[in-house]
Amino acid sequence: MRNFIFGFLALILLPAYMSAQVIKGKVLDKEGLGIPGAIIIALDSNTNTDTDFDGNFSINAKSGELLKISMIGFETLTVGAKTTPMVLTMQVSKSMQLDEIVVIGYGSAKKRDLTGSIVKIEGKTVADKPNANPVASLQGKVAGLSVVNSGRPGQEPDIRIRGTVSRNQTKPLYVVDGIFSTDISYINSNDIESIEILKDPSSLAIFGVRGANGVILVSTKQGKAGKMSINFNTSTGVKSIVGKPKVANAALFRELYDEQRVNDGAAPYAYYNLFNGDTDWINQIENKGAIVQNSNLSIQSATDNNKLSLGFGFLKEEGVIRNENLQKITFNVNDEIKVSDKLKFGIGLNGIKSKLPVGNSFGSALNATPIVSPYNADGVYNQLPVQIGGAQIGNPLIPVNEESDTKINNQYRFVGNVYGELKLLKDFTFRIGYSGDMDIRKGRSYVPLIDVFAAESNQVTPYSGRTLTSVSQYNTTVQNFQQDYLLTYNKKFGDHSLTFLAGYNSFQEYLESISGSVNQKIGGEPIPNDSRWWYLNVFPYGDQATRVSNSEQWERATTSTLFRALYNYKGKYIVNGSFRRDSSSELPKDTRDQNFWSIGAAWELGKEKFMEDSGINSLKIKGSYGELGNQYNAVHYPYLPNYTTGASAVFGSTLVPAFVLAYRNTDNLKWETVTSYEGGFELTTFKDRLRFDATYYNKTTKDLLVFVTQGNENFYTNAGEIENKGFEFSTSWDEKISDKFSYSISGNLTTLNNRVNSVFEPGYEIFSGPTRTSAGNPIGSFYGYEVEGIYQSYADVLSSPVSTLGSYGPGDFKYKDVNGDGTINTDDRKVIGNPTPDFTYGFSTSVNYDKFSLAIDLQGVYGNEVWRNWGNGSTFAQFNYREARQDRWTGAGTSNWEPRLSEASGYNKLNSTYNVEDGSYIRIRNVQLAYNFKPFSAQNITFQSMKLFLNAQNLHTWKHNSGFTPEAGGSPIEFSIDNGGYPLPVITSIGFSATF
Repeated sequence: MRNFIFGFLALILLPAYMSAQVIKGKVLDKEGLGIPGAIIIALDSNTNTDTDFDGNFSINAKSGELLKISMIGFETLTVGAKTTPMVLTMQVSKSMQLDEIVVIGYGSAKKRDLTGSIVKIEGKTVADKPNANPVASLQGKVAGLSVVNSGRPGQEPDIRIRGTVSRNQTKPLYVVDGIFSTDISYINSNDIESIEILKDPSSLAIFGVRGANGVILVSTKQGKAGKMSINFNTSTGVKSIVGKPKVANAALFRELYDEQRVNDGAAPYAYYNLFNGDTDWINQIENKGAIVQNSNLSIQSATDNNKLSLGFGFLKEEGVIRNENLQKITFNVNDEIKVSDKLKFGIGLNGIKSKLPVGNSFGSALNATPIVSPYNADGVYNQLPVQIGGAQIGNPLIPVNEESDTKINNQYRFVGNVYGELKLLKDFTFRIGYSGDMDIRKGRSYVPLIDVFAAESNQVTPYSGRTLTSVSQYNTTVQNFQQDYLLTYNKKFGDHSLTFLAGYNSFQEYLESISGSVNQKIGGEPIPNDSRWWYLNVFPYGDQATRVSNSEQWERATTSTLFRALYNYKGKYIVNGSFRRDSSSELPKDTRDQNFWSIGAAWELGKEKFMEDSGINSLKIKGSYGELGNQYNAVHYPYLPNYTTGASAVFGSTLVPAFVLAYRNTDNLKWETVTSYEGGFELTTFKDRLRFDATYYNKTTKDLLVFVTQGNENFYTNAGEIENKGFEFSTSWDEKISDKFSYSISGNLTTLNNRVNSVFEPGYEIFSGPTRTSAGNPIGSFYGYEVEGIYQSYADVLSSPVSTLGSYGPGDFKYKDVNGDGTINTDDRKVIGNPTPDFTYGFSTSVNYDKFSLAIDLQGVYGNEVWRNWGNGSTFAQFNYREARQDRWTGAGTSNWEPRLSEASGYNKLNSTYNVEDGSYIRIRNVQLAYNFKPFSAQNITFQSMKLFLNAQNLHTWKHNSGFTPEAGGSPIEFSIDNGGYPLPVITSIGFSATF
């Protein structure tokens, strides 16, 4: 019987035993790197193992048996066992995302331990986008961050964080691996590990006089533990213009121009027999199918004692105007050597060599009359008619075809740092860092002789009256040097945790710039159209008597002491405090030292016992208050005016020039101060799938550094106040439906309320172009007359308030009598538009199914106005017409918006609501469809990951303005001006990325 039982059990168990086999595989993180120490459990067989240093594992299990893979900090993964080698990718736990390490000023910290508003963007977000500047890819991604992009290759975006805080300087501070910078155009997007956006006083006060406009921290890639990892990615894109402005063709132009001349008492134009073309000038200068090529190679390797990362990149981008090219070669090196458990050294270097494009625009193409053909029968460029803009607008093809290749502009930039870090007395760390930034820009240009055909005189004449060639040359070098000495104390006392930082920083800046030009000798041979001759000492062609030179140079320094404390109790009660004292060489001795500080507090309610069964995973209430600084950059040493030429005096027979101060000296100037506070909460719920943040912010800038003209005196003073306030909301939902299917949805919205509380003295105003900055209104408000309609008849004119603005009659604008005094005069001007939007927003969604992924980004603004500064012509020049002018007033009842055609009076050209357009828009910012290959081996090379993607940027824009794009940056007091210059193109690209 016993033998029978044993035999029966063996018969039952043998198939199960024989079905078990060795299952092999590898566990990776989202970057494709092996995860050591992950635990794998076969749920049926109840066997387990863990991964080795490279993430490899082997376990006895049946085919199809469920394997449970777990690792601290990652989402638990359950998959069916396969007999073929398995490759499993684990995602970071959502709860761990709350404990993610974020970079802050002079260090890093867990996001949970901070009281401020810091947003972290992973480097992969910007790595595969067709943008030369990484910040351009952040548009619509971060609440409170305004990014106004330009389609011009190499042009820096207009960046503002939480509004326009100053009349002078609105750019944020960039900090790349601890190095202060004014821009990050030298950084290759593929070399970026993460970007942090700092917005609140708690995180910004540590930057003192540079913190008021916000800070963007960039961390480049470092070597990671494990085997050497090599990544190569490349993409090629094609640009196209959509939404071209509608301008008159030749037939419409002739109709409108002749009507205008008749209205002004002149005969119809008499030279149509000479000018009988029908030219679309936009089409003529457009570079159809402009190409963007981007290739990058990165190598990362690390051992216990050395972490190395190398990056190389090449970018070639054509503009949508012909003969416009940007080329960039970049490199990045980061190496950290661990001497012992207590001592390490590191070095980092970023470099770039750029060939910068010529800055042409579509402005002349929009304004040039279409009745002129580009060339005459002999192939000579046609000159525009003298009476139709010929003196103001050259043939738009000439700058594009003949002058683009006669300008050479190069940039060489090297930014590097070395540092050492020593652990002392268990809880102390001392770090020393030295950094340098050298930016060299040099260029040469040549002005050639170009023939144009003047049809009116039937002669070939010099273009723009130019009879002599000339060359110019410039060289500008900017050098920055930075020193950091930082002592950090990090200690846990039971339930208490404290991190204290004390440091010293110095930052020195130098600029040297020289430029000059020389003309061809009169009667001599032209300077050759060959770059070998484009120098100031061009012998024997240059006339040394015409050689002129100029120079600019300045230097300044800031020294700072800084302190910060981060404290929390049980991870529930959090207090952050910062202090910085800046001393600037550019300010008077008695006022050059300024203090900046902040205090912040937060309460993590999610850890309280009464919240245990609430379904809320985390709920942090936070707030901070502080004072930040804004350093004025337009004028150096504003308290020390230069001299300028004054009245001359005669001594005997000698005329002696006199020199006077350019403006009155002021010896108590200081940097602008921004008082800022915020309050809000961060919520995660539904098992960490839903995250929602809401924040109210307020920033009030006081003691603005203002240049005042008062009577006969000019001087700088601290005066004025600007307030920015609003709400920020951001939310996201992430859900994994199965091992093959997951999706995420996120969005953000920011309200903006900008108000100038005071400028200088009551009634003092600042005008710049069509804008006025005055108390009680948004900064840079559009200012002019409100158009109520069109005078339809003389009876209408007689029954309306009398206008003193110029001659007018039926068909002209009817301006509103704003003050109701019965007369239309300059007192009836008012704010007619706000360039600052009421709110900005962004929306993103991504769907992942098996090996496919689809990501869509939308972004937009609402509530701002755009000033149309093209298609209006001027009193003294005749330009082409906007197509909308075909609906002009031609008699009673024919139009109540488009005025009659007339150049006899400038009445209809006064700044008015006629020039103001709705700037609201919504754009499909980016769409990417990708296919992710499984890891595989080929030719003895193991590919950890591979992706093929199709990307479309700026796919479609729903807008209301008549120009190429509703986006237009500018200065703090004159922005959102549409000069019709450059479109934001659609870029369709295909790319490939592989890691092995």
